[in-house]
Amino acid sequence: MVGKEKTAFIVIMKQIIFLGTIIVCLLVGGCTPSQDFDYKLNSIVRPYHFGITRWELGAIPHELNKWLFGRSEKIDDEISVVIEFFTATERTKTLRSKIAIAYANNEKNDLSVLEGELKTLQERRRVLQDSVEKIVERQIREALNEQGIFNPLLDIRVNFPPLNFALEKPPYVLVVSPRDRIESIREITLQPSIVLEEIQDIEARVDELGVSALIVAIGGLGATYPTFVTNEASLQYTIEAATEEWLHQYLVLKPLGFLYLLDATGLSRNYEIATMNETVAGIVSKEISNIVYEKYYSEYDNGASQNQTEELESDFDREMREIRKTVDAYLAEGEIEQAEEFMEERRQYLESIGYHIRKLNQAYFAFHGTYADEPAFISPIGLELQELRSQSSSLKDFLNTVAAMTSRQDLIDSIR
Repeated sequence: MVGKEKTAFIVIMKQIIFLGTIIVCLLVGGCTPSQDFDYKLNSIVRPYHFGITRWELGAIPHELNKWLFGRSEKIDDEISVVIEFFTATERTKTLRSKIAIAYANNEKNDLSVLEGELKTLQERRRVLQDSVEKIVERQIREALNEQGIFNPLLDIRVNFPPLNFALEKPPYVLVVSPRDRIESIREITLQPSIVLEEIQDIEARVDELGVSALIVAIGGLGATYPTFVTNEASLQYTIEAATEEWLHQYLVLKPLGFLYLLDATGLSRNYEIATMNETVAGIVSKEISNIVYEKYYSEYDNGASQNQTEELESDFDREMREIRKTVDAYLAEGEIEQAEEFMEERRQYLESIGYHIRKLNQAYFAFHGTYADEPAFISPIGLELQELRSQSSSLKDFLNTVAAMTSRQDLIDSIR
């Protein structure tokens, strides 16, 4: 058995090295035709760029230390530890709001008490964080294993890539779209520490290049190892995001994910492939998240609040889909200014009824329109993948089928 596992490991490593060599060659040899645009864009974002390599150099030693010395750590009540962490997360959000109000009203006594409580909670979260990451990672692995999902290279019970995430504030992403159509042509990671004034300045300067720009906060990032998952989200969102970012790493070793990598790096743009990749990762991660949450945290659920949120979101979803259809119609007729005026008018309307969107433009729809569970999504690909999932004998069968696809036509042909 040891010999078989060793052989499997060697085969996996050879395939990783081969794939890595291809990627490096493509990245080094790739040359976009719009070098002047890229030069100007890079000169704007360079002071704010998030360096993944530098972050990895700091993160990997910490993760190695956690793996070496945290494996034998015994936690008596894992569920309570996780719930305490996420309860503290929600409380810190409330405290920050109260502190902002106290500052505005110059309420010094209240401010001192609130800041003291916030500091205590933040320290407690730091103490719990490594344990929470380890517990949730194991719970997700167990759920994946129960579904027969182990690794993308060989049909053996060896988990790969290793599921590992860090609860931190992820970098921002600058999304760039042409003005005459909705398509993400550049996505650049920016420092998580940038403030609103810097965000607005970067967007304005990029807009001057004749494109549509938007800087978005993301919930996770799978381009790093460990993956980023935001440390400000709810428990169920965290489980889902950690699973989804792992799935992106899993899929990149399959045809669908590799083609998505080429799209993401600008070497071979394919919006349908990007949509398929993001959507299948979303479908699978949602199912795994529900399994984990139901098994370990169902008593922690706040059903009434969730139902109310879903009802509010359904109204927003309908409104956003109608906006997207109208914008597409304007752009198809070459009426760019009219489309932009319409988006701003609808943004102001949404704000007047309680839905705040900082900026609504082509880049907004280019980013959010890739995800089938987003209100900006209008592509039939989401429905097609849901149909395929309903026809699949298992979650593993669904994932394997889609992961092997190289075009949307493959998806259409696979639906009975």
